[in-house]
Amino acid sequence: MKPTKYMPKIGTLDGASFWKNAYAHQRGKLLKKVNVPEDQIIGLVNKKYMELPAALRYEIETSGIDKKELQ
Repeated sequence: MKPTKYMPKIGTLDGASFWKNAYAHQRGKLLKKVNVPEDQIIGLVNKKYMELPAALRYEIETSGIDKKELQ
């Protein structure tokens, strides 16, 4: 199906590859941008991407955040 002006394309972030190659402070920035509470960020930055809750992974991937914003 071809995207039209009525069907905007959702910008996605490849969360798994970003998470694998990012340092803890970059992961923390990403989690702050998707409104994760500060006390949970500390525990989540050291987990593997697939260990994150599914809802959080979905929010990260569809948030529209660009990798350049997190560098």
